[in-house]
Amino acid sequence: MITGQAAGRPATTAGSPTPHADWVDDTLLHGAPQDICLVLDGETDRQTLRAAVTERQKALEEAGLRPGGTLALQLPPSLEYVALLLAVWRLGAQIVLLDHRLTEAETERAVAHTNPQLFVSTREAASTMRGFHRVNPELTVRPGGEPARSDHVLVQLSSGSTGPSKVIGRTAGDLVTELERYSGLDGMPQSGEQLVILGSLSHTWGLIGGLLHGLHAGARIVLPARTSVRGILATVAAATVPTTLLGVPAQVALLASVAEPPQLPRLTRMMTAGGRTPAKVAQAFTERYAVPLSQCYGMTETGMITMDLAGTHYPSVGPAVPGVRVRVENGELLVALPRSPYLGEAPQDRWSDGWLRTRDAGEIAPGTGCVTILGRLDSQVSIRGLKVDLTEVEETLTGLDGVAEAVVLHQDAIDAYVTLAPGAALPEVQQELAARLASFKLPSRWYVLPQFPRTATGKPRRDPAVLRAAAA
Repeated sequence: MITGQAAGRPATTAGSPTPHADWVDDTLLHGAPQDICLVLDGETDRQTLRAAVTERQKALEEAGLRPGGTLALQLPPSLEYVALLLAVWRLGAQIVLLDHRLTEAETERAVAHTNPQLFVSTREAASTMRGFHRVNPELTVRPGGEPARSDHVLVQLSSGSTGPSKVIGRTAGDLVTELERYSGLDGMPQSGEQLVILGSLSHTWGLIGGLLHGLHAGARIVLPARTSVRGILATVAAATVPTTLLGVPAQVALLASVAEPPQLPRLTRMMTAGGRTPAKVAQAFTERYAVPLSQCYGMTETGMITMDLAGTHYPSVGPAVPGVRVRVENGELLVALPRSPYLGEAPQDRWSDGWLRTRDAGEIAPGTGCVTILGRLDSQVSIRGLKVDLTEVEETLTGLDGVAEAVVLHQDAIDAYVTLAPGAALPEVQQELAARLASFKLPSRWYVLPQFPRTATGKPRRDPAVLRAAAA
C-alpha cells in the first residue's frame, strides 16, 4: 500500500486533460475473473488485479490526483508497479515512467524536468538480478508540480545511450493501436500461452510488447524470480504452456553462452529488441535452443516499427508491421508519424510534415519491404579523405571469436572499446581484424573493458568519457 503521503494536494486544473480512461478496462483489464494474468512470487488472477487497481486508484484520489493530473512512477518490477500504472490511467491522469535503476542525481533531474504533481518511489534497494520485487511505495505530493499540458497518457525518457534523454509522449490512442498491431501478428503470445519478460517494464519493449500486450491478449505474464541464466532456464523449464521469452540482445548473449542448455519443450521463441544481436550470438542461440530468435525494431517515439517473428530475415529486422509506413531518404530511415512525439523542447529536424527521422541508416528491400538497419546515421566518418562506416568496423570486430562485445566510436580517430572472450588476447584480436578490414578502417586506439557500462535498457553506453573511465 502507498505510504508517506506529503501534506497538501496538487492543483486539479489541467491545461489539456488526458481523456477519461475507459480504455484501461476495455483493453487491459478485461477477461474472465479467474484467468491468471500475472505470475510473480504467486499467481494473480484478473479479479485480484482489478481489485488492486481499484484500491490504488482510491489512494491516489485521496492524495489529490485527478483527471489531467501527473504522476511520476519509479518502482522496480512488482505487483505495485502494475497496479499503480493502471490506476493512474484509470483516473485519466498522465504517468511519467522512470527506471528504478537511475541514480539519485539522474532521478532528480528527470523529476525536475517533467515536474509531476505526485511522485511514487521506494527507498528499498532493488537487486539487479531479481525479476520482480516486493516493495512499499512512498508517495510524495509536489506542491509546484504541473498538470498535464497535453493529451499524452504515457511519458517516457529515451534511453540516453548516445546523448541526453529526450522526453517523449504517447496517447491512449497510440497505445491501443499498437496493442492491436501486436495481437494481429502471427506468433505473438495469446490466451493459453505465457510471456516471460526479462526486459525493463518502464521502457517501451518490456512495457508495451511485454506487459501491456500480455494483458491485452490474455497471455500469462511471468517475471522470473531471478534473471540469471539459471533463473531464466528454471522458469522456462517449469512452464506447462507454450512460452515466449522477451528480452534484449545482452540477454540473448547470456543464454547463448550456455554450451548445453536443458531440454525446454515449452519454449517457442525468444523476442529481442533494443539493438542488433551479433550474428554469432544469434546463430549460437538458435542452434542451442532450436527455436526462432525474433527481432523487433522500434523506438520510444513510435513503438514497434518492424517485427520478424519467424526469425527468417536476419540480418534484416523484417518488413514494417501493418499500419506503419517507412521510407528511406538520403540513406536515413523515416517513419510516418502524424505529430511530433516530443514534449517540451524538441530535437531539431527530428519531425516534420508527418515523418520522424530515426537517425538510423537503413535500406528497404524492393519486393519484400524488409528493413535492414545499417547503424546510426552519424556512423559515417572520413579518415584521411576515405569514408569509413563505423558500424561495419564494429560488427566485424564483434564477429571475431576473441571478442565478447565491442563499441567503435570516432572523435579525432577511430576508437575501439572491447570486452574479450575468455582466453583471448588483444594482439590476436588486432591481427585478426587487420586481416579482414582495410588499414584505413582499423582503430587507432584500443580500450579493454572488464564489462560495458549500460543504459537502463541494457544497451552499452556510447559516451567516450564513460567508456574510458570503465576501461581505466
